[in-house]
Amino acid sequence: MIRYLLPLIALVLFFLEPVFGLFSPLQLDGVYYYIVPRFLLMFLIFVTVYYDAKHAMFYGLFFGLLYDVFFIDIIGLYSFLYPMMCLIAGYIVKSVHRNLIVATLLTLILTALFEFVLYLFFSFIALASMPVDVFLTSRLLPTMIANSLFLVMLGWAFKSVIVARLIERENSKV
Repeated sequence: MIRYLLPLIALVLFFLEPVFGLFSPLQLDGVYYYIVPRFLLMFLIFVTVYYDAKHAMFYGLFFGLLYDVFFIDIIGLYSFLYPMMCLIAGYIVKSVHRNLIVATLLTLILTALFEFVLYLFFSFIALASMPVDVFLTSRLLPTMIANSLFLVMLGWAFKSVIVARLIERENSKV
């Protein structure tokens, strides 16, 4: 039963991202702050760290393609970047200890990298005309704070479910 839990969680997170995106932008003291939820990306990185990079990359390709089709109309951007972030996480996690703090820090760093790469891409094709300092203060920082809160609240649950699936997979091989 746990076998289907990982794709189900990914699907739920895929549908929750636009719902939480409705809270953005926030206006404080006349300044707009944009919060972009990256729940699915963070879950995929946790799957890479605690389960299997191949599965995470497959989920990333599938959900990235769905994201491309339904939300941005540029086919290939998210379907390339999601598996790429999983691949980077897989290479990094080979040389560090797999505990919750390391996984959380790795996830936050890769989420920030993901946001910055998206910003560079959209700036390159002239869809974003935001200066870098404005991007850092009005979008990246609020996004990272909001995603950090989400990860602190649910990171341990992600780890527990993924490790339970890993144990189930190992027991079924015997």
